[in-house]
Amino acid sequence: MEVKARREMDPAYQWDFSHIFPTREAWEQAYAEAGEAVAAIAAVPGTLSASPESLKKGLETVYTAAQKVELVYLYAMLHKNSDNGDAEYQTMEGRAIQLYMSFQMGIAFMEPELLAMDQPTLRGWIELPELALYRHTAEDMIRGADHVLTAEQEAMLAQLGDAAGTPRDTFDMLESVDMTFPPIHDEEGNEVPLTHGSYGVYLHSRDPKVRREAYETYFKEFKKYIHTWTAMYAGSVKFDTFYSRVRHYESACEAALFGSNVPVSVYDSLVEAIHGGLPTMKRYLALRKKVLGLASLGMYDLYCPMVDEVEFKMPFADGMELVKKATAPLGERYRELLEMAERDHWMDVYENKGKTTGAFSCGVHGVHPYVLLNYTDTLEDAYTLAHELGHAMHSYLSSEAQDYVNHDYRILVAEVASTVNEVLLTKYLLGVETDPKRRAFILNHFLEGFRTTVFRQTLFAEFERKAHEAYAAGQPLTAELLNKMYRDLNLTYYEGADVGELHDIEWARIPHFYNAFYVYQYATGFCSAVAIADDILKTGDPSRYLKFLTTGGSDYPLEELKIAGVDLTKPDTVANALKVFDETLTELEELLAD
Repeated sequence: MEVKARREMDPAYQWDFSHIFPTREAWEQAYAEAGEAVAAIAAVPGTLSASPESLKKGLETVYTAAQKVELVYLYAMLHKNSDNGDAEYQTMEGRAIQLYMSFQMGIAFMEPELLAMDQPTLRGWIELPELALYRHTAEDMIRGADHVLTAEQEAMLAQLGDAAGTPRDTFDMLESVDMTFPPIHDEEGNEVPLTHGSYGVYLHSRDPKVRREAYETYFKEFKKYIHTWTAMYAGSVKFDTFYSRVRHYESACEAALFGSNVPVSVYDSLVEAIHGGLPTMKRYLALRKKVLGLASLGMYDLYCPMVDEVEFKMPFADGMELVKKATAPLGERYRELLEMAERDHWMDVYENKGKTTGAFSCGVHGVHPYVLLNYTDTLEDAYTLAHELGHAMHSYLSSEAQDYVNHDYRILVAEVASTVNEVLLTKYLLGVETDPKRRAFILNHFLEGFRTTVFRQTLFAEFERKAHEAYAAGQPLTAELLNKMYRDLNLTYYEGADVGELHDIEWARIPHFYNAFYVYQYATGFCSAVAIADDILKTGDPSRYLKFLTTGGSDYPLEELKIAGVDLTKPDTVANALKVFDETLTELEELLAD
């Protein structure tokens, strides 16, 4: 079916941008006002240390400009995501990005100037009631004082920032623009195109020949450029190591985790715990091999459903109702906010020509979140809906409770609320579903969440750590070395599967590796969500979790999670999640044994 143009879509299922600015003319006016607010920052440098009143005035000037610039940018960015081919939206976003860059240059003075102050004096000032709003921000800057350089050195590093993005930019161009793939054959033997998008679809095919051909064709193309991928990734690792050394961190890993105030021990504890769960993963792979009737379980056999396609049609209205029922344990206010999201056009539901693919939730402080979907009436879409609305509720409640300065939560906690909703959805479906085949389908979906989000992302995290440590120790990052590192990890994590040599180069296609030591947070987020959902369902009390959703960025992520009953500095959260993985697998084994 041909995808419609944006103007042909039903506005009932589209965003209402008037909640941010009523008209395009209002956006233009706001753009001008934001520009004036950015220009006003020029009067702030050199004034922050004069008095508490001067510090407050300077910070107010900076954060007022930040909020104005952000609103202007988000309005333009969301428009463009609704139709990336619209030249007017492209121009709007481009102008907003330029304004944002001007703002970033304008505030480059702030951190060095604050840290150049007499620290006891600064600490005393931020304890004053009139500066309470900025206390956490200032404390965070003080915490990082040992890693901030002189103003001149910081300016040099800022100029290097653009060049430092070259490895990732090159990856994007080669992977997303220049690479093409030979065609493959579908289940009927017809020649069909292979793309990055269709690759995942073919891996879900029930036909093992289709899966294998898609996998081999895809990775053989990546293998052609393995030394180029190696040079790009090695360049990224070199920049990570350079920054960590000049800022006086012990390692690139410590540097990456420092921003969220997460000790490296949390990273190490995750890896250790996941290794403890590998015997259950081996059982899962054995069950998959048996159910699919395979003599050998290839890496291309890991994604197709273990259960034959189950009829789970889920129109959008039904999906919304399902999410409401599944999240009922979170209370009446949560349900009211879900209904508000549906009624007040928080969501852009269906695909149109030029619309950004996938799904996301974008918080807009003082307004409401905007959720992008490409809904196709499947159960998987209902899970995506639950996931993105989890993000949206987190953003809304934090925006409602926190001032702009402290509303934005960090990445470590970002995936918790979304995954809590997914877990609650799974638990609800299992509570009402009696058909064995459909139950097996749901259980398989839950187990795949563990495999891809907990085990696979931890494997990625280990690979990143090993690659950075090798370079820091003076070992050149060659294709041979990186392939061997990745192969050894896959042999460990996927014992019982046939890890062919072609899989050794999978690391080369992972874009997240260019944002080092990021992916571990998917695993900790999933495990945290499992623990929180389990506690809510057992106690019937969502109050601690709902309070957590209001914290935004007012504290460090590990402290915010403790409010919800999760302590990632201890092994319990991950260990208990792995216990749930084991219990879920046992139920699926029993169902499929019948």
